[in-house]
Amino acid sequence: MIFKYKGIDADGKKVSDKIEAQSLAEVKSKLKAKNILYKSLEEDTSSFFDKIEFSRKYKISPQELSVLSRELSMYIRSGITIVSALKVIQSHYDKNKKIKLFLTTVSTYLDEGKNFYTALEEQTIVTLPIFFKESIKVSENGGVLDEVLMELSRFLKEQDKINKEIKSAFAYPSFMIIVSLLMISFMLTFVVPQITGIFESMDQKLPTPTIVVIGMGNFFQNNFTLILGSIFVFVTAFIFMMKRSHSFAYGVHKLLLKLPLFGTIIQKSELARFSYIASLLTHSGVPFVQTVNLSANILNNLVLRELFLDASKKVVEGKLLSKALNESKIKIDYSFIQSIALGEETSELENVLTNISELYFEENRDKIATLLTLLEPALMLIVGGSIGFIVAAMLLPIFSMSIH
Repeated sequence: MIFKYKGIDADGKKVSDKIEAQSLAEVKSKLKAKNILYKSLEEDTSSFFDKIEFSRKYKISPQELSVLSRELSMYIRSGITIVSALKVIQSHYDKNKKIKLFLTTVSTYLDEGKNFYTALEEQTIVTLPIFFKESIKVSENGGVLDEVLMELSRFLKEQDKINKEIKSAFAYPSFMIIVSLLMISFMLTFVVPQITGIFESMDQKLPTPTIVVIGMGNFFQNNFTLILGSIFVFVTAFIFMMKRSHSFAYGVHKLLLKLPLFGTIIQKSELARFSYIASLLTHSGVPFVQTVNLSANILNNLVLRELFLDASKKVVEGKLLSKALNESKIKIDYSFIQSIALGEETSELENVLTNISELYFEENRDKIATLLTLLEPALMLIVGGSIGFIVAAMLLPIFSMSIH
């Protein structure tokens, strides 16, 4: 439940805020721990929709988490306690109620004597990545919290940058595909049937392209609702199966890895993410088996995720990671396995993983740039060719009439 209060803090300043707790007694305990003398305290009576919004866990974006991590790292490095740092950062999020409530809740847990990891684990406001919390847990125990927070900030910022680059790169091709499909559908459904009436009064044989286009136009016109309904059902069923059926999602992800060019890009992107997180967790002092498990769980591709999870089980049994990956039925880039083997042999696995991630990220940028350079003119040709074919098919009988 969410409670709102008004009162005076330890410095005599008036405060007014919201706090999460399971009961009124718990709220009072938390306010006492924060040295706040409350004047009014009651359950938040916001609108029904606001309550739903607050009760739902907020999925913090990589960019927001990156900024938070960097700010916290900088304050800790300057000698400010983590509790004071959180209170300062809270003032930066007056417009974002969820983040502010998250920081307030974490700060309250710290005031109660809990460590930073426990506070992050017990709060129910924001969903945090598992690898983020585990890195905090180990670094807090090792006394390198500021350093790890800065590394986490860099990683999250880089991931956000890559995701935005990919979305931006594919925005134009996606727009072209959607517009071209809409234009072709419109012409076949509404334009072609109007012209077809002219040809019906002609006592001559129509050219094959015209017959094909008229047939497609009639099909679209007669089944327009059915086609839209089928597309909606297919998309809905696909999304449902991807979320509910592990075997279906696994099969789709396996197929994606086998696609020419795209499969290589997907695999290297996932291997790069695994390498970066693994190097970060290794640097934080996380045990290697746990590092492999946590790094595997951030992968989006189920095939590669299960590959590394199975490999981690073999590492527990005493095998090297490189050997476990090499023996797997799922084959990945052999240079990745060789690099891991080299890192294990020289005890420089952390540096090797960092280098692998940088190399793969750079390779993918070049491949995506090349792909888009070729894709844009190809789409223009397909769109122009499709519309040109329809127009030409409609004009052929008219040209034939003028000749005769």
